[in-house]
Amino acid sequence: MKKYLAEMIGTMVLVLMGCGAAVSLGCDNSIPSSVVGTAFAFGIAVLAMCYTIGGISGCHINPAITLGVYLSGKMTGKDAGYYMLFQVIGGLIGAALLYILVTLAGGDLAGSALGANDLQTVISDSGQSQQVTVWGGFAAEIIFTCVFVLVVLGATSKTNGATNNFAGVAIGFALVMVHLACIRYTGTSVNPARSIGPALFAQLTDGHITALTNLWIFIVGPMIGGAFAAMLWKVIEPVTKTK
Repeated sequence: MKKYLAEMIGTMVLVLMGCGAAVSLGCDNSIPSSVVGTAFAFGIAVLAMCYTIGGISGCHINPAITLGVYLSGKMTGKDAGYYMLFQVIGGLIGAALLYILVTLAGGDLAGSALGANDLQTVISDSGQSQQVTVWGGFAAEIIFTCVFVLVVLGATSKTNGATNNFAGVAIGFALVMVHLACIRYTGTSVNPARSIGPALFAQLTDGHITALTNLWIFIVGPMIGGAFAAMLWKVIEPVTKTK
């Protein structure tokens, strides 16, 4: 139970800090500094949690990572199911705490959307704005989750030299990198547990219907990406030599 609770707490911190930074900085594609700040908030949150609960649960705090680890044969189906459940619960708690903070502080719920993921509006070279398509956002979530989970599997592997000693650093900066590249398309989820809570509270508090309507993109896309990462890692994973 301790490892499940650790996953819940870790995911709560990730959502509270990452989405909290998005709210505080007013994360918007048109404001580069807010994008960079939000990206680093998510990455640093993961880095901190890696060294806080990594020895307890492995610090997945992401169902896509858990799926990748399970498909790699490194955990049981029972553990994987409970990890995902407690991750979602943690994400809901983190979103609830953020909602309470924004509400008590008299914040602009309409402007913040509590950091919920959604298809983004981008400005073309001609100055016209258009929304990222459903399939464009879906593809982005698959691709960037695959990259992120592949980093996690490689950095934590005990057959991959001494890289696992610095796994937290690699994973944290990989998440920064992924956010910088993906925020333009979806606000960057690559983590269903990070998306569910904020989407629900954004819908309940301010009627952000599209955040809930498009939620499937941020659940299905990352899970497919995590599965692809597990397949890729099986192909390139070093084999421990036996004497």
